[in-house]
Amino acid sequence: MTSHALHLTAAITHEDEWYVARCLQVEVTSQGETIEEALANLREALELYFEDAPAPEVTDVITAPVEVRVA
Repeated sequence: MTSHALHLTAAITHEDEWYVARCLQVEVTSQGETIEEALANLREALELYFEDAPAPEVTDVITAPVEVRVA
């Protein structure tokens, strides 16, 4: 089996005492005490995920801020 690199996008948020890293192309999430740890844990989770799931066809992700009014 030939391996290749996928270039995916992660969104990172700070929730309570953890940094939570979410992959935007597939539904995989991980966490860590630092941003670097959260990303390393996400990378490991993604590698495990792709052992059983096919790699997605990666397209560019457009990120944009969205303002929402709440009562």
